[in-house]
Amino acid sequence: MSILTVKNVNHGFGDRAIFEDVSFRLLKGEHVGLIGANGEGKSTFMNIITGSLMPDEGTVTWSNKVRVGYMDQHAKLTKGMSIRDVLKGAFKYLFDMEAEMMQITDKMAEASPEELEKLMEDMGTIQDTLDNNGFYTIDIKIESVAKGLGLTDIGLDKDVSDLSGGQRTKVLLAKLLLENPDILLLDEPTNYLDEEHIEWLKRYLKDYENAFILISHDIPFLNEVINLIYHIDNRKLTRYVGDYDNFQRVYEANKKQIEAAYERQQQEIAKLEDFVARNKARVATTGMAKSRQKQLDKMERIELDKEKPKPEFNFKEARAAGKLIFETRKLVIGYDEPLTRPLNLMMERGQKIALVGANGLGKTTLLKSLLGKIPPISGEVELGDYQYLGYFEQEIKEANYNTCIDELWKEFPAFNQYEVRSALAKCGLMTKHIESKMAVLSGGEQAKVRLCKLINKETNILILDEPTNHLDVDAKDELKRALQEYKGSILLVCHEPEFYRDVVTDIWNCEDWTTKIV
Repeated sequence: MSILTVKNVNHGFGDRAIFEDVSFRLLKGEHVGLIGANGEGKSTFMNIITGSLMPDEGTVTWSNKVRVGYMDQHAKLTKGMSIRDVLKGAFKYLFDMEAEMMQITDKMAEASPEELEKLMEDMGTIQDTLDNNGFYTIDIKIESVAKGLGLTDIGLDKDVSDLSGGQRTKVLLAKLLLENPDILLLDEPTNYLDEEHIEWLKRYLKDYENAFILISHDIPFLNEVINLIYHIDNRKLTRYVGDYDNFQRVYEANKKQIEAAYERQQQEIAKLEDFVARNKARVATTGMAKSRQKQLDKMERIELDKEKPKPEFNFKEARAAGKLIFETRKLVIGYDEPLTRPLNLMMERGQKIALVGANGLGKTTLLKSLLGKIPPISGEVELGDYQYLGYFEQEIKEANYNTCIDELWKEFPAFNQYEVRSALAKCGLMTKHIESKMAVLSGGEQAKVRLCKLINKETNILILDEPTNHLDVDAKDELKRALQEYKGSILLVCHEPEFYRDVVTDIWNCEDWTTKIV
């Protein structure tokens, strides 16, 4: 029996169709990977099935009493609550039962024998529910999941209002996993996790006995945890059994078959049209021409899906920088308290360095300290000569209501409209995206606009903070190629070894410098 049934759903934004006659079914225990290029509608699909978006047509039906867990990135975390308080909220229904049991205990003192028997029965039922749901091991469960996702490194008593965006996401993910719903809906959960915690989540999801739907562009992660693929492409949703690698094989084989059938049909159409053109005017052959024309009219024509533009990222390079990129002397970074011991680091021209290590150790803080965006707690940074910097920031918090065109024009006022449109198109954005406001684009499309700004600026040093977050497979592969060919220096924060290992010359592990226990 299916947990979720989606039937004949159509949906669009304005004149832009996202889904046409889409159907979907989820069975108990299925582990589904929901994949597709940036902007194809993966997050929209999640919003439709959770009810936060109504489809234009079609139905979404959940079976009765199904508990659905969806990680809402915009959920409010109340100031004054600790991480532990939020995680305990996953078991609110059990704490409510415990409170009810205490009330029953209070009533027992004054109850009649008949009332006492009923109260004892109610108390026994609640006690069984608490036992069966592991109420007395809640603290152990919280510690286990918090440790797995790196929250114990932050400190479970820390106020949630003091958390970074990545740490906040971890808290919401941990709470969701502790709720242990019948179906998990996960939208790019690895974006703010480092390698160690991605490994933990991978093991958790492999053993997860309930169903989940997972959106992820991290293919090795996806391959490990799913057993079904649903592919969103050209407004359709297609089901494939197996992992991502199997999907790719079947998808490519199907595509070649359709292309071969299309070629054969086109040849057949050309022959029939030629025969009709040559014979319709002659009395002796006009009957045969009409017969061929009927054949043409009845023919069910094969249509090939339009090829989506693949992004091209070619960085514009400035003159070479001086030999020294930066040198730090006894640099201590942090905000209210130190995140590192004193650092004596040096980077030279031509180095491409990946900063790795657990979240919250100060990778982003180090980048911002080197850029002069935040002051160090102590120590100093010396920068070299002739530096033309390009910075890709991990989080853009403000909602942006500029169109893509205006966003790029603001950065490059000397460009004419053709140059602006051409630059955006080269990054894999189509007209419908280019003319849209930034706020309505998917995370991946917004990242492509930001990369467009970066590649059109002359640089000799790139500082990139998690540039692969939200990017689809094609964009990620193209960015990797462009960074490999870049002649300048690169300082890169990234949690995907498959991406950075073939790009960098050095790996710096921030866990070697931290003041925290890891």
